[in-house]
Amino acid sequence: MALFISFEGGEGCGKSTQIAALAARLTNRGIPVLATREPGGCAIADAIRRILLNPANATLVPRAELLLYAAARAQHVDEVIQPALSQGTWVLCDRFTDATVAYQGGGRQLPSATIETLNRIATDGLQPDLTLLLDLPVEEGLRRAIGRNDQDGTAHEGRFEAETLAFHQRVRVVYQQLAESHERFRVVDAFGTVAAVAGRIDRVLDEFLAERGIQL
Repeated sequence: MALFISFEGGEGCGKSTQIAALAARLTNRGIPVLATREPGGCAIADAIRRILLNPANATLVPRAELLLYAAARAQHVDEVIQPALSQGTWVLCDRFTDATVAYQGGGRQLPSATIETLNRIATDGLQPDLTLLLDLPVEEGLRRAIGRNDQDGTAHEGRFEAETLAFHQRVRVVYQQLAESHERFRVVDAFGTVAAVAGRIDRVLDEFLAERGIQL
């Protein structure tokens, strides 16, 4: 049985690192895995990503931002995620629809009904089986994210890091609300070493699989 697992959280929470680590552990157990990300994951969506995350595009209006995310997601789902799941491959995705609810809904304060409609159209109804929310205080996450961007040369993707502290605090609140209202969510404390957080993720995943009687 192929599982679709999304990783969510604010800036600097360590999603990319933990996805790579989990993908390696699953591969070692003989499970076919695809690690991907949003926005992006395929050529067309990656082109949209360059528009969305470039700090030079500071004048991008929230409605246009929302529509671009939806367009990138539609392409990503049809070209990458659904084919992988159909072939029995587990998909680990760095952000999915919940990110739009948190960032464009909570951060940008766009109407939730509009976001819900666009998410449904973009995904054709696809939802993750499990969503791992890596939770971290906003100040710590931004400190990590800004330092990472300066260190690895990804400052060209720092448009959201430039947002106000209040923006990121709204994002975190909405993520917490989503975790409380959706059974597929599991909250993971993102403080600590990479190994410590990975251990928490392993325990959560083992519990999730046991609850559903899935044996690897």
